[in-house]
Formats: sequence, C-alpha cells, structure tokens
Amino acid sequence: MIPAHKALLWGVGALTLITVGGAAYSYVRISELSSGLDSLSANVNSLASSVASTTQALQVAIGQTDANLSSALAMQQQNVSSIQQQLGGVQSQVGGLSGTLTNLQKLAQTDPQLLEKYSKVFFLNENYVPARLTEIPAQYEYSTAKQLTIESDVLFRLENMINNAASAGVKLYAFSAYRSFAEQKALKGDYKMVYGAGTANSFSADQGYSEHQLGTAVDFIAAGQGGVLDGFDSTQAYQWLMTNAYQYGFILSYPKGNGYYEFEPWHWRFVGTKLASDLHNQGRNFYDLDQNTINTYLVNIFD
Repeated sequence: MIPAHKALLWGVGALTLITVGGAAYSYVRISELSSGLDSLSANVNSLASSVASTTQALQVAIGQTDANLSSALAMQQQNVSSIQQQLGGVQSQVGGLSGTLTNLQKLAQTDPQLLEKYSKVFFLNENYVPARLTEIPAQYEYSTAKQLTIESDVLFRLENMINNAASAGVKLYAFSAYRSFAEQKALKGDYKMVYGAGTANSFSADQGYSEHQLGTAVDFIAAGQGGVLDGFDSTQAYQWLMTNAYQYGFILSYPKGNGYYEFEPWHWRFVGTKLASDLHNQGRNFYDLDQNTINTYLVNIFD
C-alpha cells in the first residue's frame, strides 16, 4: 500500500501535468486562430484593395463613357441644328417661291390697266371693255333712269362703303360709273357744245383717257343736290368720303391743285385698300406717284 503522503504528491503532480498540458494546448489553438485571423484580415484587406481598384477603374471607365456620350450627343445636336437650319433655308426658299407663284397667278388674273394713269397720260382704245362688269343695285344709284355698271370685284366694296356711310347718317349715291369709249365721246361732245372746247377740256376727259372706262371710277352725289354734281364738296357726304373712303380702296382722283383737271370732289377711283391707305397716310395723291411705283400695288389691288 502506497503511503498517503506519496499518493497526495502523485495526485498533485498529475494535476499539474494536466494543467500544463491544457494550457499548452490552449496556447497552440489560440496561436492557430490568431494566425487564421491574420490571414483572413490580409485576405479582406486584399479584397478591399481589389474592390477599391475595381471601383476606381469603373469610375474612370464610366467617366470616359460619359465624356464620349456627351461628345457624341453634342455632335449629334450640332448635326440636328445644321439640318434644321438647312431645312429652314429650304422652307424659306419654298415659301418665297410659293409666294412668288401666288403673286404671279394673281397678276395673271388682274387687268394690268387698272392702276395706270389715264388722264392725258395713257390711252384706252375703243375696244377696251372691263372683263367683268356687274350692275349696281338700284338702292345704291341716285337715279334708275340708266342702269349703272362697275367692275365686279369693286361692287361689294362700293356697297359696303355706301352702307357704312348710311349707318353714320350720310346719304351717298352713285351718280355715274362705267362709261364706254363711245359714251365718253358723246358726253365730251355735249360738253364742248355747251361750254366750248377749252372749258370742256378743263373738266372732262377725251374718250380713251377717262378713268370711267376702266369700270373702277364712280361719281358720287348726295341727297338734296337736285341731281347736280356741283357743290358736292360742301356736303357731309364729301367730308365722310375724305375721312373714310381709303378704307374701302377709293381715292379722290382730282383734288384741288392737281395738274390734270379742275377739282372734282365727286370723282373717286378704286385703287385697292393698300395703295389708298398709303396715299391717305402719306398725304399724297395718286397722280403724284410715278407709274413704276403705282405698278407695285397691282398685285394687291383686290386684297
């Protein structure tokens, strides 16, 4: 039998060996785990570095792509702008050509005689008759003893003017309108017989030189004149025409001081609203303009 004190010593020694062995094992495991953690940390750092590098590379690539896209977009916009400018130029040219063609068509359908100076300047032969003459309704005539006619495109403008004058309390009537070459010749002959050739020439045109043959001139008379044109400039109707006639395309052919005939306050000629308005606004008279200037208004005479 082992003595008690030796058994105790052996137990203590065994326990010490077990404790030392356990501590050694724990140290080894801790060392292994620490090494694993170090390796894992290194891997994580390497991966983070790789991710950062990749991210930077992607950002650079994206930046380059954005720059390329921006450049390509800017170039495309320049191309679009250039094409739009070219299209605009083409459209402008087409529009200009279209406008020119329209004007040419209008001129082809418009009597070139309508804006020429006739009083002692241009001549209309005995065969000239307006292409489109229309009867003036009786309510616009001073007398129904003779049917008056006028150029068709002028009629509704004449009617509007007389109607609007009536709305303003002014009674205005057409006393004379279109006269043929033969009618003017007969009328001038009568004037010569009554007043003598010299006096007749001062207020009446020879045949072929009368604006009435164009079918666009009208002699007006007011109510209360007793069928006599003299004194028309003293009427309210004359004052109304002086203020408003241009809006309907009519102008006073022979105002005071003109170099062709005596003052004829009753004689008004249709020349279109554009020319009539310009003459009114500028304080000028039809016969003061040169013929080339007047001709530029022909295309707009019935606008």
